[in-house]
Amino acid sequence: MSTPFRTALDFEAINRLALASLPVILARWLPDGTTEAGEYVSRNPTRADHSPGSFKINLRSGKWQDFATGDRGTDAISLAAYLHRLEPYDAADRLAGMLGLKSGDRRNG
Repeated sequence: MSTPFRTALDFEAINRLALASLPVILARWLPDGTTEAGEYVSRNPTRADHSPGSFKINLRSGKWQDFATGDRGTDAISLAAYLHRLEPYDAADRLAGMLGLKSGDRRNG
C-alpha cells in the first residue's frame, strides 16, 4: 500500500540480495518454470501465455524479457512490479519483506 511519506529504500541492496536468491524467488512467483542455460523460462502469468519459452529471466543478471510482447526489465524489483502490478517502490518494499529485511535494512544510509 502506498503512503504519502515514504522512506527511501535501498533498491541496490534489495536487488543484490534478491539476485542471490533469485531461483527460490522465481520458483515461488512462477512455479511452472524451468532452468535452461542460465535462464529461468516460464509462462507469463500477466497474459494468456499457453506455453513456456518466450518469458525468460537471466539468473546471473536478473534481467528479464517477454519476447512475445517486448516487456522487459533489468532486475528483480522491476520483475516484481511487473508480475504483481505494483509501483517500483511498493515492489521493492514487498520484495525486501519477502527476503526478510527489517525496515531499517531496507533504507539508504
